[in-house]
Amino acid sequence: MKGMDEIRHILDKIYGSEKGSLAFERIAALMEKFPVKAGQGKGYFSEKDVFLITYGDTLNQKGEVPLRTLHKFAGKQFKDVFSTIHILPFFPFSSDDGFSVMDFFTVNPELGAWDDLQPLGENFKLMFDLVLNHVSAQSTWFQNYLEEVPGFEKLAIEVDPAIDLSLVTRPRSLPLLTEFEKSSGKTVHVWTTFSADQIDLNFKSLDVFLKMIEALLFYVKQGGTSIRLDAIAYLWKEIGTTCIHLSSTHEIVKLFRSILDVAAPEVILITETNVPHQENISYFGNGRNEAQMVYNFTLPPLLFYTFVSEDATVLSDWAKGLHLTSDSNTFFNFTASHDGVGVRPLEGILPQAEIDKLIQTVKANGGRVSYKKNTDGSESPYELNITYVDAFCNQASKTDLLHTKRFLASQSIQYALPGVPATYIHSILGSRNWQEGVRQTKRARTINREKLQVDNILSQLKDPGTFRSRIFYPYIELIKVRRKQPALHPNASFEVLEIDPKVFGIARYCKEQTIYALTNTSSQQVVVGLDRKGIPLRLKDLFSGKECGTHSLRMDPYEYLWLSSY
Repeated sequence: MKGMDEIRHILDKIYGSEKGSLAFERIAALMEKFPVKAGQGKGYFSEKDVFLITYGDTLNQKGEVPLRTLHKFAGKQFKDVFSTIHILPFFPFSSDDGFSVMDFFTVNPELGAWDDLQPLGENFKLMFDLVLNHVSAQSTWFQNYLEEVPGFEKLAIEVDPAIDLSLVTRPRSLPLLTEFEKSSGKTVHVWTTFSADQIDLNFKSLDVFLKMIEALLFYVKQGGTSIRLDAIAYLWKEIGTTCIHLSSTHEIVKLFRSILDVAAPEVILITETNVPHQENISYFGNGRNEAQMVYNFTLPPLLFYTFVSEDATVLSDWAKGLHLTSDSNTFFNFTASHDGVGVRPLEGILPQAEIDKLIQTVKANGGRVSYKKNTDGSESPYELNITYVDAFCNQASKTDLLHTKRFLASQSIQYALPGVPATYIHSILGSRNWQEGVRQTKRARTINREKLQVDNILSQLKDPGTFRSRIFYPYIELIKVRRKQPALHPNASFEVLEIDPKVFGIARYCKEQTIYALTNTSSQQVVVGLDRKGIPLRLKDLFSGKECGTHSLRMDPYEYLWLSSY
């Protein structure tokens, strides 16, 4: 069988022939244990694909487990809006709001149970996180390691603290090694990339490797249609290297893809790598052998910069490079997530002085900045912590009447780009900076992780004068319009239009349709023309239904138009 031969080949590359053969036998047994219905459809992606990103307990209702509350709210508010719901890690955890997993196979009882996810999966596709780089220091697995239980002896990566690790790429300013004492009394220093409570797993151990493959297949069996590989870039460690994007890491992504191609070919892998663009897209592999989607990490900070500078030139130049050679891949376009807005993806795109302007804007708008440690011991900005909604606020104005328009204009660009769009629940609900949460947790990322009472949200949405309502309903309309346009298929052709520095323009087209999506990124009224060969003299805006001439289009501040022939 060709697929199984590929799995064997990859294992030999990672582990060598002897150890690879043993791994193959154990993986084959796992695949038989978790049979999944196979069958490939017409393609991975559709213009109807739109993801919602949320924690399992962002929405809460007294007397009800949050996963049921999410199901009820989504069923009423998000039917025919979102195709897939990404529920951030919903497993028992000890820190990092779910990303320090204690048990990969159990639903956190405070959220519900696997049975509470099933109804949600009947109405929406589901994305699950495979948090495969690390495990909680308070997990049974790590405790077994400390007690030297057979099968767990090599769970963690032990390193002599005297060894030079200065080449290692750091996403945090915390120590790379953390000291623990085993039950035997032996002191060890283990690799902890993200925090002392998040123990990096040793993928050179077949026991560890097989456990994570078991988790992958288990999530598919439980209804996961997309699997997010969290922090995948740091997976494999070799002392004397940067320990990021190593070849063995890419081989493991290829292996996961090959396993799913055999067991569940319609399941999508998505890699999460908050790094510069070229490093990020390396996880597409050759277009067919690694991830089907990668997070488009450059988009959030660059889109933010576009509205701060009121100039779409840099964004337009970058967007021209979003062409892909395979229709088996596409970008996962997001502007907000549970984390902040990454700064590293701007490396090589913006000079430091311009990045500093973003930092100043974030601070002025009530946000914070997180830092990482560099190889020379210095620190540099890593992440801007602010709700994406409030990133677009103008605090200099006591009554920022253009706040909602500015934010929605940014989302119109996200939804017009090639790729699959994803929206964080706090963006569509118009959530503001949660300052009280930051005071409670002392963590900057808490600023956009507020826990909401669903009755309060529904009450605010019913009032057209509330900020949430002024964001929510136009955003819903934006998504519904997008899902009807074949020219906005994730892999449909595109051309970036250079018509005015203040306007981001992109043409999306397929056999059935052409759309010219224009967004005024400035606070000024502009007049633009679409005098191009082959464009009809009159077009219709898909939002308002109004006819527009192409010779002289007058666009108000932050106005967006999706123009199509009729």
